[in-house]
Amino acid sequence: MATNKVKGLLIDLSGTIHIESKAIPGAVEAVKRLKASKIPFRFATNTTKISSRRLVEQLNQLGFDVEEREIFTSLSACRDLIVSRNLRPMLLMADKAMDEFESVNTENPNAVVIGLAPSKFNYDTMNQAFRLLMKTDTPEPVPLIAVHKAKYLADKDEQLSMGPGGFVQALEFATGKTATVVGKPSESFFHMALKQIGMEESPHNVAMIGDDVDSDLGGAAEALGLHRFLVRTGKFRPEDEARFKGDNTRVFDSVVEAIDAVIAQY
Repeated sequence: MATNKVKGLLIDLSGTIHIESKAIPGAVEAVKRLKASKIPFRFATNTTKISSRRLVEQLNQLGFDVEEREIFTSLSACRDLIVSRNLRPMLLMADKAMDEFESVNTENPNAVVIGLAPSKFNYDTMNQAFRLLMKTDTPEPVPLIAVHKAKYLADKDEQLSMGPGGFVQALEFATGKTATVVGKPSESFFHMALKQIGMEESPHNVAMIGDDVDSDLGGAAEALGLHRFLVRTGKFRPEDEARFKGDNTRVFDSVVEAIDAVIAQY
C-alpha cells in the first residue's frame, strides 16, 4: 500500500461491482466482508438511468445487501442542487430516473438538466433544450446542469456505449454555455461523498475504486489526494492502465482484490 493507510472506501457501481444485471464474480461476498470489517464506505456512482430507490432494488436482486443510505449518487446530488437553487428544470432523464425528482417543480422550466437519457437524445428534444438555454427574457440566464459528462459506459456485454458527455458538449457548443457538472469527477461530488463517511478532512486515507480512469479516478479524486484503485472490469481497456500513473495508484483484476487488499491492511 502507499504511505497513507486506507481507512475508508468510495466504490463505483456500474462496471465495478456489477454490469447491468450481472454481478462481478465474487463481488457480493467481497461487499459482505467489507461490511463485517466496519471500514466506512459509500457506493459513489454516476448512474443516472435509474433512481436511488430503483438502484437499491436492482442491487439487492443481484444478491447485494445494500441500504439506500450506503449509496451516494450523482442523481441525488443533482436533485439537491436543483432544490437549493430553486430551479424548475427541463429534465432530460431516463424514465426510471424520474422518480428521483418527483418532488421537484418542472412547470415553466428555467434550467436544463441532462443525464443519460437515450430516448431523449433526438433532434426535437435537444433543440427544445437549446431554445430554452438561449432565452433572453428571463431574470437570470438559463443554466445548463449535467449530472455527469462520462464519455462512454459498458453495457451488459461489456461493449462500450456513448455516455451523456457528448450530448452535453453538443449543447455547450451550440449555446456557448458551460455546464455545471454535478457528478464524478467534480470536487463537490467527492466532498459530499467524503462527508457522508466522516472523512472530509482526511481524503488521503480514502481510496476510490472504479473502472473509469477519467470519471472515477481523475479530476478531484486525484487533486484531493485519494488513493485511486483501477479495476480491470467494465469499461476498462488495456490502454487505460498504461496512462494510469501517479501517487497512490494501484490496478486490480477486480473490486474483489481491491476490497480484500484494504481489509488486509486495515
